[in-house]
Amino acid sequence: MIREQAVPSDSAAWLGIASNVILAVFKGVVGLLFDSRVLLADALYSASDAAAGIAGKFELLPDKLRRQWLARPGAIRGSTAEPLMASFFAVFLFMGALHMGISSISSILTGDVAAPGYMAGVAIVISIALREMVFRLQHRQSRKRPEASSQAYIHMHKNSLYCSIVVLLGVFGAMCGEAWDLPVLLYMDPAAALIVACIVVWKGFRLIFGAVYGGKRESRARGEDKMPFIETVQRVHGVITVDELKLKDDGYYISIAAIISVNPRISVLEANHIANRAKILLLSRFSQVSDVSIQVMPYDPGYPYKSNYEGSNNDLPTLLQ
Repeated sequence: MIREQAVPSDSAAWLGIASNVILAVFKGVVGLLFDSRVLLADALYSASDAAAGIAGKFELLPDKLRRQWLARPGAIRGSTAEPLMASFFAVFLFMGALHMGISSISSILTGDVAAPGYMAGVAIVISIALREMVFRLQHRQSRKRPEASSQAYIHMHKNSLYCSIVVLLGVFGAMCGEAWDLPVLLYMDPAAALIVACIVVWKGFRLIFGAVYGGKRESRARGEDKMPFIETVQRVHGVITVDELKLKDDGYYISIAAIISVNPRISVLEANHIANRAKILLLSRFSQVSDVSIQVMPYDPGYPYKSNYEGSNNDLPTLLQ
C-alpha cells in the first residue's frame, strides 16, 4: 500500500539550495586559507540563500505533513517550529556577518590590510561560473511553468550577481593594489566585505521577519477562495478526495501545497502520474499559481464504512462517482 509519495516538484529550487551550500563551504574554506575577508562574507551570503530556501520549503509543507514531521523524536514541538528554525539560521548569519563587519572595520581603521592569495580570485571566478550554470538550469526548467517561477529565479540571480560583482571588485582590487604597489587599493577587500556583511544582516532580518509575521504576509493567499483549486484537482482522473490544500502568498503569485487520496491498490508509478497531472493542470489553468507541491496518500473510507470483516478481494474504486 502506498503510505506517502511526493511528486518530484521544484527540483530547480532544491538544485539552488544544494549549490548554495556547496558554494558557501567552498568560498569559506578558500577565504580562510588565503586570507580574504570578502570571500568569507560572500560565503555567508551563499549560506543565507540556502537558509532562505530551506525555510521556504518547510513553510510550504501542508499542516498534516508538518505535524507528522514535528512528531518525530527530537523534533521541535508546537506551532513555533518554523519561526524557530528561521531564527536559528538568522542568528547564525547575524553572528557571522557581525564578526565579519567588525573585523573589516578594524582592519580599515588600523591599516592592517593585505592582498588575498591568488586562489581567492580563482575561487570567485569559479563560484560565479557555477552560479551562472545553476541559474541557466533553473531558468530552463522554469520555462515549463508560468512566468512567476522564471521571474523569481531572475530576481534572485540579479541580487547574487550584484553581490558577486562587489566581491570580485574587492578581491581583484586588493590584488591589483599589491601588484601595482598602491596601498589604497588594499582597502578594497575589507571594504567590500563590510558591504556584503551588511547585505547578509539585511537578509537575516528579512528571514526572521518573514517567519514571525508570516500570517500577515499570507493574508492574501488565505483570502483566496480555495474551491476553484480543489475542484480543479478533483477533476483529475484517479483523485478520490483532496484531503488538504494550502495556499502561500509569494508576492504577486501563489504557491499551492496539497494532499490527495487515491486508490490504495494502485502502484506508486500510477500515483505519481495522477499527482503530476493534477500539478500540471493547476499550473496551466491558474496564471497566479507559480508552484505546486502534491503529496499522495492512500484513500481510507474510515468508520463506519470500513469493516474489519471485509475480504481482501474488495477493491476500492479509483474514483468516487
